[in-house]
Amino acid sequence: MFNRKTAFAIMAVALCSVNACFAQTVKDNFDEFLHYTVIGRLDLAKGYAQALLASNPDPEELLDLSKENPQGYQLLQRAKESAPDAELADLSGQILALIEKGRFIRRSAPGIIAEEVRRLSSTERGWFAAVKRLRNAGEYAIPFMLDAMADSSREDELPYIVRALPEIGRGAIRPLAAALQTENVTVKAEIITALGKIAYPQAQAYLKYIVENDSSSQLRSVAQEALRQIDPDTLQVPAAQLFYDLAEKYYYHAQSLTPTEDVNFANVWFWNPAAGKLAREQVDQSYFNELMAMRCCEWALKADEGFGSAIGLWIAAFFKSESVGVAAMPAYFGDRHADALVYATTAGVEYLHQALARAVKDRNAYVALGVIEALATTAGEKSLLYQLGPSQPVLQALTFNDRMVRYSAAIAIGAAGPTEGFAESKLVTANLAEALGQTAQPETGGNGWNAEIADSYALRAVEVMLKLAQTRNQVVDLSGAQIALEKGVSDSRSEIQILSGQTLAHLDSPGAQRAIAAMALDTNNAQDVRIPAFDSLATSAKLNANMLPENTVDAIYALISSDDTDPDLRSAAAAAYGALNLPSRKAKDLILDQAKS
Repeated sequence: MFNRKTAFAIMAVALCSVNACFAQTVKDNFDEFLHYTVIGRLDLAKGYAQALLASNPDPEELLDLSKENPQGYQLLQRAKESAPDAELADLSGQILALIEKGRFIRRSAPGIIAEEVRRLSSTERGWFAAVKRLRNAGEYAIPFMLDAMADSSREDELPYIVRALPEIGRGAIRPLAAALQTENVTVKAEIITALGKIAYPQAQAYLKYIVENDSSSQLRSVAQEALRQIDPDTLQVPAAQLFYDLAEKYYYHAQSLTPTEDVNFANVWFWNPAAGKLAREQVDQSYFNELMAMRCCEWALKADEGFGSAIGLWIAAFFKSESVGVAAMPAYFGDRHADALVYATTAGVEYLHQALARAVKDRNAYVALGVIEALATTAGEKSLLYQLGPSQPVLQALTFNDRMVRYSAAIAIGAAGPTEGFAESKLVTANLAEALGQTAQPETGGNGWNAEIADSYALRAVEVMLKLAQTRNQVVDLSGAQIALEKGVSDSRSEIQILSGQTLAHLDSPGAQRAIAAMALDTNNAQDVRIPAFDSLATSAKLNANMLPENTVDAIYALISSDDTDPDLRSAAAAAYGALNLPSRKAKDLILDQAKS
């Protein structure tokens, strides 16, 4: 049994351990962190992790330590993903990030890569060792290898580099594909050959583009042979279709196209014709796939300017790239590059419907919302209710699982003023009514719904309903929205109150007219709400005659006859009273009540 002296001794040892960890080497701290994590002493594990991070360790040294202790590295990964202590999980993640940084530094170091490229032409053993290092460098090795291939002073190295080029593997494809724009026929032929030997489908579209468009018969022949090595059937498929298929794979984040994950960015490769070199643009990994989908669509249009499907996919990919929430688009877009909505509003409705159909199928709210807003800006009834195959994307959006998409679709259709009936017209009314009644309360799994968005949709919905009412639209029946409009006249937002009353004025319903009258008579409402309410009551009376109960008429009469009533309010009430076309007794009473004897 522990006595008090023993307990103090243990505490002293523990304190010494914690203090000592701050003075130890990177290796000591790393090993101790793993040790105490294994035995469940998370307090001590966190202390060593903090000391390790505070020492500003060399990422490459941490990388070496993780390679020496693969079981420890796996433990570190598990701690990051499932540690019972949130702080320990966070610290583990920071250490892993440093290890990955070390991995990136080592494989992308220009000096090392350049040295390994030269090493290719040393000895056979040196070639194999260099290839191993260059394969690890992946895409970063390609610019150095191509520069050496194009350098006439290094002609003796060319066979060794050419032999190594396909050995780099899948990571080489994106920069090699970009480098196909080189004017150096010799280098270009070797790039094509290497892509064929790598034999990866990602290269097919670029190779077929050369078959279809290159002015050199030699290069066209080399590209055909490279395609045969990958998949002979693609020789029968147009380059535009192959680019489109590749774009879709990027759009849906095909695992085979995923960039390396040791850093939080990815590279988009370009060919700089002035310099005759490859250039890369670092972009956030979160929208890399969408950017590549856009680039593939652009190549599809270069291959065939009439390949319209690429336009619809390009628009969807642009909206999808914006949805990740990265503040700025990549630098290569340039300062004057417009946002997705601008491009969408200038695109034809056919392409917008393609993008919307994809978004509806994928249940992608951001893309669907962006496309619908573009359609609402530019499309009339016929183009808005465009049929794409067996479906009409905008009508499908009326049942989307995101309310903003549903509301925007209903608003767009209502604003277009449809004249031909369609089965989903009741859904338009239902969504407009629902939008009018929305508050700032978010729904489960909501996508950023807030008070400002709720106000915007409520206002847009009631404005569209008023337009439909004023034009006496025969397709969208607003009677289904009457309850929502009656609640609208009691809304805390005066603009919603006024517009709801103006819309109710066009409904042939006692309840609608009585709701307007109640708003006009409610002394809790401001005068700038009550006066428009009486105007709406007058409109209702003119269109639908008097449907008010006697006590409501008497209340209006009392307001008109009172000397305390504001003149402007009295005038508005009197106009409404007259529009009700009441029996002559009421008019007689009004005259006699003011008469002087």
